Amino acid sequence: MTAIDTNFLQELQDRGLIAQMTGGEAIVEHLNSASRTLYCGFDPTADSLHIGSLVPLLMLKRFQLAGHKPIALVGGATGLIGDPSFKAQERKLNTSDVVADWVSKLKKQVSQFIDFECGQNAAELVNNLDWVGKLDVLTFLRDVGKHFSVNNMINKESVKQRIEREGEGISFTEFTYMLLQSYDFAELYVRNNCTLQIGGSDQWGNITGGIDLARRMHSAQVFGLTMPLVTKSDGTKFGKTESGTVWLDAAKTSPYAFYQFWLNTADADVYKFLRYFTFLTVEQIALIEAEDAARQGKPEAQRILAEEVTKIVHGESALLGAQRITQALFSDELSSLSESDFMQLQQDGLPSSRIQRSSLVGLPMTQLLADVELAASGKQIKDALAKNAVSINGVAKGLDDNMNVAASFAPGLAFFGCFYLVRLGKKKCHLFCVE
Repeated sequence: MTAIDTNFLQELQDRGLIAQMTGGEAIVEHLNSASRTLYCGFDPTADSLHIGSLVPLLMLKRFQLAGHKPIALVGGATGLIGDPSFKAQERKLNTSDVVADWVSKLKKQVSQFIDFECGQNAAELVNNLDWVGKLDVLTFLRDVGKHFSVNNMINKESVKQRIEREGEGISFTEFTYMLLQSYDFAELYVRNNCTLQIGGSDQWGNITGGIDLARRMHSAQVFGLTMPLVTKSDGTKFGKTESGTVWLDAAKTSPYAFYQFWLNTADADVYKFLRYFTFLTVEQIALIEAEDAARQGKPEAQRILAEEVTKIVHGESALLGAQRITQALFSDELSSLSESDFMQLQQDGLPSSRIQRSSLVGLPMTQLLADVELAASGKQIKDALAKNAVSINGVAKGLDDNMNVAASFAPGLAFFGCFYLVRLGKKKCHLFCVE
């Protein structure tokens, strides 16, 4: 029999990871008395999950480590409809082929976070299209729809906001999303004896709908638990950078850029994020915070956060690569970088450009670097050259090099045949791939 961690819910509370729970003391007793099956759903709205999905993914792992059995549901059916919860406008409907492709990619991603070979509480991966796809519309309306009051549905906060927003409204398609998610919970109760659904706090209405449907259809007592949506202290949206969304797929957000995202966490957020996104104990995190407060200079928490989360998502070797790139850029010792490292920098680690070698002939460096916005004007570039404050692959350049760009970008000076890192001053960099 799987050993249950009876202090688990208290630990989640201490981490700030519980927004709402149903059942009061009943859910505590339910989780403490035996190994339970729980699920969390992930809809394929893109070909990768982003870091907004990390809290629920890690929560499934936390429940598994506490002795419970996690199910990750990838929404092949619900992804065809679109969840209206707290969305400003109707989602674009994607074709079934696109959604099916995204489902297969999300299945692979989700599988990284939970253990499928650990005995009694081994994880499972399911697709709700397997049961929703077999329902005909009359059966669905009679067996599921009859249990839902439209009055109650339009009073759910997530739906009410859309109904009351002038000029937007909500389609019948998205309005029925709650029925589909609720049916998932009722179906997983029958199929897997699943008695708990978890999700972000924006899913509260859908989760409570599922609890009510399982009770009405199967006389089941099931529970719900939501996690707070991650917010930043400065009011900006979590998971967004100047270059866009931070994805879990290394082909969309490189491990280096991922590592840098966490490294740049604000002091006001970093200890909360350590509690949310790592498996360090609450006591360890409190010690890190106390040591940072006592230390003169830069805190260590951001580095620890970046290391822990990058390792969880991308693995040890990717973390080492991200650290190697970070150190090389800081010290201007570029020879330690691999071709893969330069490709990460080209992908999203630095501003970068592809140019033809023939286009460099007769081109002033002042114009080349101003065109890629390394500085606001050619004059600023010229001033930097006069101070030897411009370097290419670690070699300082002066005014004499202004009209000799082709020599500065000579093939023999390139890393891996095409890469040239141009640095202006200490902080401004641009990566050229010369072909």
